[in-house]
Amino acid sequence: MMIKFQYNKTSLQSLDKQLKMRVRALPTIKNKESALRSEVKRAKEVADEFDEKLEARLNEIQEMLQLYDEYRPDILTVKEVSMSIKKIAGVRTPILDKVEYSIKDFSLFNAPGWFLDGIQYIKEIVNIALEREFFMRKMELLDRARKKTTQKVNLYEKVQIPGFQEAIRKIKRFLEDEENLSKSAQKIVKNRKAMEEAS
Repeated sequence: MMIKFQYNKTSLQSLDKQLKMRVRALPTIKNKESALRSEVKRAKEVADEFDEKLEARLNEIQEMLQLYDEYRPDILTVKEVSMSIKKIAGVRTPILDKVEYSIKDFSLFNAPGWFLDGIQYIKEIVNIALEREFFMRKMELLDRARKKTTQKVNLYEKVQIPGFQEAIRKIKRFLEDEENLSKSAQKIVKNRKAMEEAS
């Protein structure tokens, strides 16, 4: 990225202002990146825990799953999923509040004895799967924000700050050279006048 500037004091002041702004903002952006990185890691760990919990729960009910042929899938449906939003390092992330289920009426006398337990197990498994999904989404949102923040840190550190510093150096050098030339020209004029007056 080329930084556009002119060789004058106005441009120098403008560049200096922009440089200071970026130098001041950099630690904050780095802190945000660090916070996001640890939040992404935490969300991934929780999602992995839900994977393990889901697998463990499915293993526990392995025998019951063989009876699943007797189960009617339309008996239990997810009626509503309530969620809220929580900001983490400026990023809006979804939080699962609660899951409401709808259970169709069925005859306890005609249904197998395990039906009520089976419905509870399915609720648990759906809850775990939904929680996991929310943490995966949270992780994706935080990771996307982290990548953008990392890009901004790199842009500031590797491109803009050195670019502004270099541009400021060039302008200062130019203005110093211009001032030295002006002083030299004034000396020559002064010396010439002094020589003219002497002769």
